[in-house]
Amino acid sequence: MCILEFDATIEKINGKNIIGCCDGKGSGIGMDCLFVIDYQKDFVDGALGFPGAEKLDGAIAARVRAYGPGCVWFTRDTHSEDYLKTREGAFLPVVHCVKGTPGWENYGETAKALEEVGAVGIDKPAFGMDTGDPAVLAVLPKEAERIELCGLVSNICVVSNAAVLQSRYPQARIVVDARLTASFDLSLHEKTMDVLAGLQAEVLNR
Repeated sequence: MCILEFDATIEKINGKNIIGCCDGKGSGIGMDCLFVIDYQKDFVDGALGFPGAEKLDGAIAARVRAYGPGCVWFTRDTHSEDYLKTREGAFLPVVHCVKGTPGWENYGETAKALEEVGAVGIDKPAFGMDTGDPAVLAVLPKEAERIELCGLVSNICVVSNAAVLQSRYPQARIVVDARLTASFDLSLHEKTMDVLAGLQAEVLNR
């Protein structure tokens, strides 16, 4: 699933030709990217699952297929057995997304769609991906014109990665469709949409 080498592609999204990545070294120029954040079993119907998270599945899968090969990345929250000894574990003492367990895997139809398009996976031990890690940089596009994020959880990992990607690509449009993300706390979700707008992200379909 974690494809590090992929060919140049051109996909149509909403009738527009989108130049896909890449030469395997993240040299796509001005591309339109989709990042699916942590849409994993443990966040949908597992250890940290919540009602409504499963309802995003069909729409996220459709968005993945619309972007197509060369334009889609996904992150996986990734922990080890000693999670409870970590700083995050002290604040959230619920073991989840332990690498190699069923709960760590991508969920449902979205998992199938990610496989179909050869999406590039980034495993991360913290809320945001580490763009200072050479292994992460190697699979990210060199430049991006527009970056859309979806997935879970809106007020934790989605907003964290929106900020990370905005810092990595300061000239890119950052887009979040409010219908394609959710939280266990509706109030926090709505506040997060406000925070994203305050960070100059384009928040759609609130």
